Amino acid sequence: MKKIILSLVIALTTVSLYAQIDRSTMPEAGPAPTINLEEPIRFELKNGLTVMVVENHKLPRVSIQLSIDNPPSLEGEKAGVSSLAAGLLGNGSTNISKDAFNEEVDFLGASLNFGASSAFASSLSKYFPRILELMADAAINPNFTEEEFQKEKEKLLTGLKSQEKDVSAMAGRVQSAIAYGKEHPYGEFATEETVNKVSLEDAKKFYQTYFNPNNAYLVIIGDVDTKAVKKLVKKHFNSWEKGAQVLTNWKNPATASQATINFIDMPNAVQSEVSVQNVVKLQMKDPDYLPTLMANRILGGGGSARLFQNLREDKAYTYGSYSSIGNSKYVPSRFRAYASVRNAVTDSAAVQILEEIQKITSEPVTQKELDAAKATYVGNFVMALERPSTIANYALNIETEGLSKDFYKTYLERINAITIADVQQAAGKYFSTENTQVVVTGKGKEVLENLEKMTFQGKKLPVKYFNTNADQVEKPEYKMELPAGVTAQSVIDQYLDAIGGRAVLEKVKTVAIFASGEVQGMALNFQLVRTSDNQFMQNIEMMGRSMSKQVFNGENGYAMMQGQKMDFNPQQAAMIKDEAQPFYELHLDPEVISLEGIEKIDGENAYKVKVSGNRVAFYNVASGQKVQEVTTTEMMGQTIESTMKFGNYKEASGIMFPFYLGQMMGPQLIEFNIDKVEVNSGVTAEDFN
Repeated sequence: MKKIILSLVIALTTVSLYAQIDRSTMPEAGPAPTINLEEPIRFELKNGLTVMVVENHKLPRVSIQLSIDNPPSLEGEKAGVSSLAAGLLGNGSTNISKDAFNEEVDFLGASLNFGASSAFASSLSKYFPRILELMADAAINPNFTEEEFQKEKEKLLTGLKSQEKDVSAMAGRVQSAIAYGKEHPYGEFATEETVNKVSLEDAKKFYQTYFNPNNAYLVIIGDVDTKAVKKLVKKHFNSWEKGAQVLTNWKNPATASQATINFIDMPNAVQSEVSVQNVVKLQMKDPDYLPTLMANRILGGGGSARLFQNLREDKAYTYGSYSSIGNSKYVPSRFRAYASVRNAVTDSAAVQILEEIQKITSEPVTQKELDAAKATYVGNFVMALERPSTIANYALNIETEGLSKDFYKTYLERINAITIADVQQAAGKYFSTENTQVVVTGKGKEVLENLEKMTFQGKKLPVKYFNTNADQVEKPEYKMELPAGVTAQSVIDQYLDAIGGRAVLEKVKTVAIFASGEVQGMALNFQLVRTSDNQFMQNIEMMGRSMSKQVFNGENGYAMMQGQKMDFNPQQAAMIKDEAQPFYELHLDPEVISLEGIEKIDGENAYKVKVSGNRVAFYNVASGQKVQEVTTTEMMGQTIESTMKFGNYKEASGIMFPFYLGQMMGPQLIEFNIDKVEVNSGVTAEDFN
C-alpha cells in the first residue's frame, strides 16, 4: 500500500511540474559561464627566451613547443632559403650525428620536428629531460652540412616541379602575389631559379638572423614539475646567444583602386579556381575581431553558410564554397571567398560570390544565422578548454598579440554580446566588392570569353592577364589561323615523316619501351609493349612489385591493380585495341580524323587533331613531333581526362622515339625517362598472358 501511495505522489508531482512548463516558447539563455583559466607559470632567461609551463598530471606525457615571433622576412632573389634552413634544422647537431639523433628520438618513442621559426616535441614524461636537451642542442648547435643541404634542395626542387601543372597550387601562389605583390613576404614564392641561387652559407645566415631567443617562447605542457623544468631550461638554453633585432625590408600593399578580374591561364585545368579577395588590417586585439569572425562564419564558414548553400546546394556549381579572413599584427592579412567550379559556370560562380559578399555587407544577417554562428564558436571554445595545450596557446596569444589579460576569460561573454548590427558593421569594414580582386585560374580557351563579358551591379569589370609566375602578360590568343592547305592528314603525314617515314614504320612488328621515374620519392619502373597484331602490355612497378598492369592479347584482356584483376568490357577492349599498334597513326582513316586548330602546348604552337571519338593528339607545328595526347573516358557518370606528354626525341633503330613521357594523374605530373627501346626483338607471346 505504501508503494502505491508513493507512486501516486510521484506521478502527481510530475504532472504538476510539467504543467508549469510552457513548451511553446524557447527558454531564455542563461548568463555566460565564468571561465576559470589556469595561468601558466612564466619566467624569462637573460637571452630573452620566455618560458611558460603548464602542469598537467593526468597522463605521463609532455609536449614542448618553441615559437619565434619574428615579422615576416622578404627572401627576394633567394626565395626558398627559409624552407631549406627549416629542412636542415633537426638533422642532429654539431654534437650528435643526424642518424644517432633520429635513432635516439625514435628509441624513446618521442617526436621532434623543426620549422624555420619553430620546433615541437612530444614524449613520455620520464624521457622529457633528454628530449628537451636534444631540442636545445639541435636548435642552438644545428648540423648544417653541404651533403644535407643538397638533399634538401633536391627535395624542394622536385616539389616545385610537381606543382607546375597543379592548378590549385599555381592558383594559390598567384592569388597571394596579386594581393601583396611579389616584393612582399606574403606575395613572393620560391621558383627553380631562386632556389638554385641559395647556397649553404645563405641557409646558415638565415638561421643566424632569424632563429634567435630574442622573441622566442618555449611552452612546456604536461606531467612535469615546474622547479625541475626551470633548472633544465636554464641548463640547456642559457647558452643560446641573443641576436640582433630583426628589421623589416618591405612595404605593405596598397588597397586596390577598383574591382578587377585577374586571369591565369592553365590549359590543363579541368575546373576553375575562383577567389574573390581583398587585403585587410585586422588584429586579434581589435574590438571588432570577434564580430568579424561571426560575419565570416555566416558567409562562408561551413556547409550551412551562405556561399555553400548558394553555390553547391542551390546551383550545383561546386562541391563546396567557403570564405576565410586572416589576422596579423605585422602585415595586412587577406579576406577570401573562394570555390573550385566547373569551367562552364566560372563567370556565374564569380558573380554569385560577389553578390553574397555584397549582401552581407549591405543587409542585416538573421538572428537565426547569428545564433548558429555563436553556437559554433562557443562549442569550439568549450571543447578546446579540455585540452591542456589550450591554456598555453591562449597564454602565448596574450603575450604575442597584445591581448588583455582577461581576453579568454570574457570570451563567451563577448561572443554572446555580439549583435546583428555588429556583424553588419564588421562585414562592411572588412569584406569588399568595390576594391576586390577576382582571381580566376583555369582553362582560358573555355572560360575567358564569358569572363571578359562579366558584369557586376551593371558594371563590366576590367580583366588583367597573368602567367603562373604572377607576371602580367598580354591576353592569350586561342584562335590561331591555320596555314593554307594544312589538313588533319597532312599533320599526321608530317609526324610520320618526322619520326622515320611511313616505309620504315610499316616494317615495325614490335616495340618494347623500358623507362624509370619517381613519385613522392619512390622509384618507379615502367614497361610498355605494342605489336602490329594489336597486342598491348603496360606494367608499372614500385619496389619490384607490380602496382598497375594492363594486358591485351589482340581480342581480350584485363587490368590488374595491386593484385586485383578486372577483365576488360567490350568498350574497354575496343579502346585498348586502338592503342595497341606501335604507331597507330599509320592506320587512321582520313575521313574520321579532323583538324581542330592550333593551341599552345608548353609555350609552343601545336596542331590539335581529333584522332578518335575519345582521343585528341597534339603535334608540334615546327617539328611535326607528337607532344601530347588527351584521352577522355566516362566513369561512374563523370568525364575523366588522361593526359600524356612526349618530349626529348632520340633515335633508336632508325626511328625517333620520345625519351620523355609525362603522365598527368589529377594535378600531379609523373615523369618517366626512357632507358631502353627495343624494336622487333625481345617480345614473346608470354608478355600477353
